[in-house]
Amino acid sequence: MPINPPIDMKDAVAPGLLRRLAAMFYDGLLLLALLFVATAAITLPLGNPEGNNLLLFQFFIFEIIPLSFFIGFWAWGGQTLGMRAWRLKLVRNDGYPVGWNDAFKRHLAALFSLLIFGLGFFWILVDSDKLAWHDRLSKTRLVIVK
Repeated sequence: MPINPPIDMKDAVAPGLLRRLAAMFYDGLLLLALLFVATAAITLPLGNPEGNNLLLFQFFIFEIIPLSFFIGFWAWGGQTLGMRAWRLKLVRNDGYPVGWNDAFKRHLAALFSLLIFGLGFFWILVDSDKLAWHDRLSKTRLVIVK
């Protein structure tokens, strides 16, 4: 399997907040559809979960599915479908493709950015490099690709 060459970071352009939000919207629609399918695949044959099974079901639906979605896309090519539509790519700060560990760190850091009322995302508006908190925490960044 060939290793993807690094992106030249001195020529890389960071996306603004609106482009990021547009890609997130696309990915949100795809993720929502995936959650509907996963929910139906579990509840139709087994019925509605109750008690401890409900907690396990909620953890699976709201964390394992999104985690798998984002980490899988990021580690296999650096782009989700929404990112591809908006010509964004996730790379490490040195320009090399992200690995599984990088993608996992970014996912956890993005959850943190989101849970603090989305402030980590809006940080892009004041950051001189247009980086969000999760970009800095995971040592990754989004770049616009041609």
